[in-house]
Amino acid sequence: MRLNSFFSFFPLWYSWDREGRKSALKKKSSKINRVRSFAFRLVIAGILLMYIGLLLKDYPFLMVLFMLLGLLSVMGSTLVYLRIGLLSVQAEQVICPSCGKRTKMLGRVDLCMFCGEALTLDPELEGKEFDESYNKRRPKKAGKNASERELEKSET
Repeated sequence: MRLNSFFSFFPLWYSWDREGRKSALKKKSSKINRVRSFAFRLVIAGILLMYIGLLLKDYPFLMVLFMLLGLLSVMGSTLVYLRIGLLSVQAEQVICPSCGKRTKMLGRVDLCMFCGEALTLDPELEGKEFDESYNKRRPKKAGKNASERELEKSET
């Protein structure tokens, strides 16, 4: 059986472009869910590394190395979970217009945690196509800072 036909049973893993062509892409998720998934992968990687360390008990140096790497991975995931928990508490809660569920937003634009609908609180971005670059900080306008203004005043 071809892999493409196998994944056709899972429509969430597909995306359609403007011309109606189907392309296999990951389902986009909200920022909070992406960070939580990353932390979960760190936990699993840490456990696997420690298990590999147990299998290498005949080689003490490798066993200790894999155990420490696994421990660092699990500790790192704990820090990531702590950080995203703090951000999640401060996140703006909105009601998704598509599914009607309460979801949390980080930044100017984000996706619904349940249905993946693009959400924004910025009226300038309403109706525009979703793009993660809207969350990046805008460069400050090239202006004169205070010391340059003082220098200019002293010259005149």
